[in-house]
Amino acid sequence: MRVRALAAALLLAALAGCSTPPPAPAPAPAPVAAEPAATRPAAAPIAALAPSDPVGLGVPTIGVRSGPLMRLGIDRAGALEVPPDATTVGWFTLGPTPGAPGPAVLAAHVDYRGVPGAFTNLKAMSEGDRIRVPRADGSTAVFTAYRVARYDKSAFPTEDVYGDTAGSELRLITCGGEFDAATRNYRDNVVVYARLTGSE
Repeated sequence: MRVRALAAALLLAALAGCSTPPPAPAPAPAPVAAEPAATRPAAAPIAALAPSDPVGLGVPTIGVRSGPLMRLGIDRAGALEVPPDATTVGWFTLGPTPGAPGPAVLAAHVDYRGVPGAFTNLKAMSEGDRIRVPRADGSTAVFTAYRVARYDKSAFPTEDVYGDTAGSELRLITCGGEFDAATRNYRDNVVVYARLTGSE
């Protein structure tokens, strides 16, 4: 699936993987991506799996072993949906499946309501780190990280993250940088870029 046409709609997707620390006194209204699950559209569990659909994520260098994954789409505000808890990883289903041509996107929280998130240590990843994505057919797509970047949300490179690629790639996204007490949100996003390097 080609994703270039989604670039404009995904400009707000810089909110991916965002969360907030425990509520502060007299907090400002939380952004959609930081609202409790009960007050925003819930990401749907993956059901009726196709053989190539992802069912888990393993990143040994940062201690991530997650599954099953959740389906993520775009919320009513035009932002990428995020999982409703700290530990779940979600797959952006409007993009490719991991291992198909283009950039597949997985997102998770850095923390959520005071609980460390699945992607708490994402910023510690390095070039050459391996990422394993088990699929419904029993195979595993293996990716190798080639860049770890942090972006101010006001300058999120939507096209770089979601735009078409020549080969099969993967993006892991969460929040990072300083926490803005006024907005109760993190100022930046951390993005890991990886290329498909094998299959098991």
